[in-house]
Amino acid sequence: MSMTVDNVMTREVAPVSAATSFKDVATALVSGGVGAAPVLDGDRHVIGMISEADLLHKEQFREQHFGESYRPPPRSLLRHRASRRKASGETAADLMTSPPITITAGKSAVDAARLMDAHDVNQLAVVDYNGRLVGIVSRRDLVRLFLRGDEQIAADVRDDILRRALWMDTSGVQVKVSEGIVTLYGRMDRRSETALAIRATGRVNGVVGVVGELSWERDDVTPASARRGARS
Repeated sequence: MSMTVDNVMTREVAPVSAATSFKDVATALVSGGVGAAPVLDGDRHVIGMISEADLLHKEQFREQHFGESYRPPPRSLLRHRASRRKASGETAADLMTSPPITITAGKSAVDAARLMDAHDVNQLAVVDYNGRLVGIVSRRDLVRLFLRGDEQIAADVRDDILRRALWMDTSGVQVKVSEGIVTLYGRMDRRSETALAIRATGRVNGVVGVVGELSWERDDVTPASARRGARS
């Protein structure tokens, strides 16, 4: 139902060591067709990450901040210092961002997306419980989840949500999917159950949105006094 990092991550990674030269890091990124490379110690522990942006600091600093008269705004001073340090870097140890932002393979794809957003990064090193590299996951890997076909999404909703995840009678519920938008229609026993079905469907990978066209036999959400007032 909910994909994990293990389902979407890239296992063929081009790691580098702290002593790897600037040009060899660039070669690893270009030849590997990746946007970032993990930096490993001798035991394959991830000690940092180097992205394409880290390498580009050298050229950006040369173009924008070379003159001695340049004074960065106070709010960007720390970022400027980090850029200047990386611009003069010659090895992976100089270029990398450390400590790295990592995630384990068993975490959900949603957890990975939230972690990337919180730290404003495009890739995460995937590690085992000892901190050793097992892969890398990128925003592009997560976006691919939305490329799942409508038929596959509909099958997941029927099998994983309606038949397995929800401990209630869903025999009266039908599913239709178009361009990733799921429509649930039919009838359920309780109004609260329809809300659960809609929320659970929204967690299926590839779902863009959920439209609920469900009715119910019993309204267990609206207070009885309000229902009486509506009838009078």
